[in-house]
Amino acid sequence: MTVGIVGLGLMGGSLGLALQETKLVSKVVGIDHNLTHCEEALSLGLVGEIVSFEELKQCDMIFLAIPVEGIIKTLQELVGVSKRTTIVDLGSTKAKIIASVPASIRSNFVAAHPMTGTEKFGPSAALKGLYREAVVVLCDFDNSGDLHKERSVQIFSHIGMKIVFMDPASHDRHASFISHLPHALSYALANSVMGQEDPKSILLLAGGGFRDMSRIAKSSPQMWSEIFMQNRVNLLESINLFEKELHSAKTMIEKGDWDALSSWMGNATTLHKIL
Repeated sequence: MTVGIVGLGLMGGSLGLALQETKLVSKVVGIDHNLTHCEEALSLGLVGEIVSFEELKQCDMIFLAIPVEGIIKTLQELVGVSKRTTIVDLGSTKAKIIASVPASIRSNFVAAHPMTGTEKFGPSAALKGLYREAVVVLCDFDNSGDLHKERSVQIFSHIGMKIVFMDPASHDRHASFISHLPHALSYALANSVMGQEDPKSILLLAGGGFRDMSRIAKSSPQMWSEIFMQNRVNLLESINLFEKELHSAKTMIEKGDWDALSSWMGNATTLHKIL
C-alpha cells in the first residue's frame, strides 16, 4: 500500500518511521502546511516524498496527524476520494470529529486515538518506537467499511499497538480525566510558578516531582487549546471534580486534620495497584 500522512510532527513523523518498517506499506508520502516541516521530514527520512493534496488523495491510506480542528476541515476536503481509500484520524477527541465526517466518506473513515506522545512537537520530535506497545482506541468502528476496518487493524497491529474499541462519548469522557485534565493542571502549575515575583529562584529548587508535573506544559498550545474546545463539557466536569478534591485537601490542612489528610493521601496511592 501507499500511505499518505497529513501533518509531519511528532505523531505523523513517528508514524512515518514506524510504517516504513512494515511489509504492508510500499511507500510513505506526506504533506504539511509548514514548508520547513516538509523539508525537515524529508531530511530525517520520516517520509519518502512530499506530495500535493491531490496526489495525497490517490493513496491507499491517509492518516490525519494534525490538530483536531484541522482534522475536521481536512475531512471536508477529502470528499470524492475512492471508496477504497482508507482515512484514519489520530485526534485526541472523537465525538465531534466523527459527527463532522461527510456522509459520502463515512465508510472510508476510521476514528483512532493512539494513547501515546511526548511534550515535544515538530518533525525533530519523531520517534521510531513511539507507537510500539501503546494503546490505540478505535471508536464508532461499526460504521466503518469492512476493507477499512481490516486495513486499520492490520496497520496498527503491525506497528505494535494494542487495540481497544470504545464508543466516542465514553472515549471523550475517559480522555478528559487521564489526558486532558493533566494537561490543564500542568499548564496551571507552570503559570502559578511563573506568576511569582522571582520564578527563577523557585525553579532553582525544582526537583523531579515538579519537573514531572510541569513537563507536559511544554506541549503545543495550539493543539491543546483545540482539544480543550472540542471536549469542553467533559473537561469542565473533570476540572470540577478535581477542584472538589483539592478543596478537601485545603480544608483538612486549614483545620490541621492530619489523620484525615493522611487517609486521603493513602486512598490516592491505591491508584498504583490498578496501574
